[in-house]
Amino acid sequence: MENEIVGIDLGTTNSLIGVMEAGFPILLADANGVRLTPSVVHFPETGDPLVGTPANRMRAIEPRTTVASAKRLIGLRGEDLAPNESAADYEIVRQAGQPLRIQIRQQQLKPEEVSAWILRKLKADAERALERPVTRAVITVPAYFNDAQRHATKAAGEAAGFVVERIINEPTAAALAYGLDKLKSKSRIAVYDLGGGTFDISILELNDGVFQVLATSGNTRLGGDDVDELLIANCQLPIAKWQKRELVLEAKHRLSTETCVRIDTPFLEGKNFACELTRDELELLARPVVQRTRTHCLRALADAKLTASDLDEIILVGGMTRMPLVRQFVAEIFGREPNISQNPDEAVALGATIQAGILSGAVRDVVLLDVTPLSLGIETFGGLMNVIIPRNSTIPLKAGEMFTTAVPQQRAMKIKVLQGERELAADNWSLGEFELEFEPAPKGVARVGVQFAIDADGILQVLARDTKTGSEKIVSLTSAVDVSDEAVEAMIADSLEHAFEDMSERIWTETRLKSEEMLAAVENAFQLTGEMLPAHQRQMIEEKAQAVRAALENHEEAKLKAANSALDDATQELAALIVEQALQK
Repeated sequence: MENEIVGIDLGTTNSLIGVMEAGFPILLADANGVRLTPSVVHFPETGDPLVGTPANRMRAIEPRTTVASAKRLIGLRGEDLAPNESAADYEIVRQAGQPLRIQIRQQQLKPEEVSAWILRKLKADAERALERPVTRAVITVPAYFNDAQRHATKAAGEAAGFVVERIINEPTAAALAYGLDKLKSKSRIAVYDLGGGTFDISILELNDGVFQVLATSGNTRLGGDDVDELLIANCQLPIAKWQKRELVLEAKHRLSTETCVRIDTPFLEGKNFACELTRDELELLARPVVQRTRTHCLRALADAKLTASDLDEIILVGGMTRMPLVRQFVAEIFGREPNISQNPDEAVALGATIQAGILSGAVRDVVLLDVTPLSLGIETFGGLMNVIIPRNSTIPLKAGEMFTTAVPQQRAMKIKVLQGERELAADNWSLGEFELEFEPAPKGVARVGVQFAIDADGILQVLARDTKTGSEKIVSLTSAVDVSDEAVEAMIADSLEHAFEDMSERIWTETRLKSEEMLAAVENAFQLTGEMLPAHQRQMIEEKAQAVRAALENHEEAKLKAANSALDDATQELAALIVEQALQK
């Protein structure tokens, strides 16, 4: 079918692909009848890479040339990953300011190049199952993926031969999978998505077929992989790490339904080693990882201006949510049992398939509205951040403001694009900057319109236009937020911790700028009026101006506000005199 679009869940641990058939989302299986494709790629010395289950088997034999969890690295740069942060068996090449690369023998690969091989396999599986070419796709990403990570994911899809029609957030996709036929016409839903390598919590509202994300929070490097590494490190069997991995992961999966499992090693050096792992031991190791999701859940509720009792459903997504510990933890946070009616491994892929159906016209009467997780704006005079798009604004959207010059005869305006929640520009992230040149003019005369546009994939484009000449520049921030997810967390936490002093600093800065502007205006007015102003009035104005200077020097906000007001009152006649002179001329 010409308009057919597939939906893809490109997961950290497993990936899936689906298509709408007769109005229903169908997940497609490979030649062996298996829908889940392990997100693992093995690079042999010769020939094409192995992908999926065959590669997963090679992970135990040749771990240095087998790449798993590439999604955790996609779109990151050298400084985003601490030397001890990744427990990967393969070598990760870190260079400040450069994309992370994976060393495989003599070549270095970007994580998206590895992901492209996974997507090629999914494409081939879909074409075999459907017996027709597949070229268009919707691909899911964690809600907290930044601009660079989203672009890298899109690049992986394009390298695999897809036209990527849309990048959508995983929790939103999951809500689609649950919501079309299971929720009442107006519902508020929390989607708790804890997968192999990422965590997201999103609060959504479904209203007459419109899905709107009210708030989102998460960490793109928190998930089941962290529990796996703890289990492997805790395993005392005298065998290699790659051997432990297979054994303890199988044990972990069994402990979702059993309370105790026996781990037997292969016959090794004439001996057979064994140990037991209980659910209590697993939960003791996993609990600190799971508890790290609490802050995100509470933050998302607060951002949505809701309490747990306002929610109609709690949806679980991701393989880790099979653990009884996780389900109990979610029930405690939200005060109700979560909805486990869908397969947590497949919900995101089903949602991606439904979204693909919406775009192709196979599904109607559903609209999907996403949000931007952090505020976006530009730096203004005085080092302040002027927010143009507030945090949790529904996307796609456009927003803009008009700005003017702060310096006489200014020839250009530097547009510094910021993302973050702090009042001062220096405390936020710089996404990029550029200059717009224009004709020199008196202070405040030039007018520059700045517009931010975020598309459905969450990609930001910035336009600046000189309203007099029509001259403009458009910049697409293709790799905008090259920072770690811990920095995202720190940004939001800092904005809450420093809210009072940040606002005080903003008020002081704005008051200071007004003071400096008034003092400059008084000096200019004195020169223009000359001897026309009575001496006693001039002396009074100079005294008020001196009070402003003293308050500025002592950094006394309340006194500065009062001094500004007094100077403003004292210069009323001076201002009238300036106007009278102008009229006479």
